[in-house]
Amino acid sequence: MITGSMLIIIFVLSLAALFFLILKMKLDPFISLIVVAFLTALVIGFPISDIPGIITQGFGDTLVGGVGILIGLGVIFGEFLGASGAIEKIAAGIMRIFGVKRSPAGLSITGIAVSIPVFFDAAFVILSGLLKSLAKKTGISIITFVTALGVGLILAHSMIAPTPGPIVVAENTGSDLGLFIIYGIICAIPAALVGGYFYGSFIGKRIHPSLDEIEAQLPEIEAKPKKEISSGLSFFLLGLPIILILLNTVTDLWLGDNSISKFLGFIGDKNIALLISLIVGIIVLKPYIDVPYNKLYTQAMNSAGGMIILITGAGGAFGAVIKQSGIGGDYLIDTMQGGWNIPILLLVFIFSQILRASLGSATVALVTTSSIMGPMAMELGVSPVLLGLAICAGAVGLSLPNDSGFWVVNKFGRLTIPQTIQAWSIGGFIAGLTALAMVYFLSLFTGILPGI
Repeated sequence: MITGSMLIIIFVLSLAALFFLILKMKLDPFISLIVVAFLTALVIGFPISDIPGIITQGFGDTLVGGVGILIGLGVIFGEFLGASGAIEKIAAGIMRIFGVKRSPAGLSITGIAVSIPVFFDAAFVILSGLLKSLAKKTGISIITFVTALGVGLILAHSMIAPTPGPIVVAENTGSDLGLFIIYGIICAIPAALVGGYFYGSFIGKRIHPSLDEIEAQLPEIEAKPKKEISSGLSFFLLGLPIILILLNTVTDLWLGDNSISKFLGFIGDKNIALLISLIVGIIVLKPYIDVPYNKLYTQAMNSAGGMIILITGAGGAFGAVIKQSGIGGDYLIDTMQGGWNIPILLLVFIFSQILRASLGSATVALVTTSSIMGPMAMELGVSPVLLGLAICAGAVGLSLPNDSGFWVVNKFGRLTIPQTIQAWSIGGFIAGLTALAMVYFLSLFTGILPGI
């Protein structure tokens, strides 16, 4: 079996093969990850009879013992919130708080709140009807609002659980999920304001397309049937899984081993918390949804959930090959800390960023990077939470035309391709750098803050 420096070369070539299959051959990321996992194992020299077992165990361990249930529940929960009109209510409530003058900042924070339970693409489409009305009402360039909304959405999509990508990262790094949520929010909000609000305001003053040219093309938010949901119920459902998960964190930190702590720990378990939230949503949202529940379940799995689950498992399979080969062991650690002399938080950020830009998928970047680097957190002497958040920050920016999100922003924001790159791609990159800066800021409190 191959050892030493050749492992690094094989690792780089395996990533190049992954890029080639996804970008040039247009092969699905799930199939690409599985194919590359098998090929990498063969080239490294694993016994042929052992390779299927390594692949399937890595796939199964990631989903069965990791995040498969969480992803399924989270996707369905988000579908129910979208169908009930809760997302629009949350957006309207946040916009009222910020007012007209600071409405871009409000829209960016709205993006963070909404994209926690709802996938980026769906959330942008749902909220895109706000872009035209806000630009008309305020006289602010629609480019500013597109940037603010898009950056806020992608930050939550990439950094805040229970969105599937961050859940995978938290699981792979062994982070406490409650703390991961708290610190993810702490990093995401300043990043949204810098990359979404301030940069959006800056670029909006330089790109100010006429609303008359795009007014007829912007989509309108579909009218929601049945009765209108209240803002209070909408915010309650959005926060319910987060509150329940945080109960588990509080239990671990401050309560002893007693019956109360065991009960709170049970309902605060990430799987149970999302299951409870989904059941509550199914019951209380019935008066506000005019779509058959079976259709919502099917839409959730067909739109994103099923493929995200497969990609997550395939990423785990590829990660298992890398770990068992020794690439993810002492050799890579020594190389990173010695020969390359790159700080570990910066290294995982760069690695995740390269995958994000090259493959066009934040989720694939998060799954792949955390599968390889996540288990090394303790060996590297770095907080698992900080390592995970640095990985997440790397998946935020540099959305290019190979990313479906790029075209969602381009289409529903009615921008030209150069405008999309200036507003969305660069804005996201700035937000990712800001999030990384916040991770380094949190690292100053190592040993002081819980989990850091």
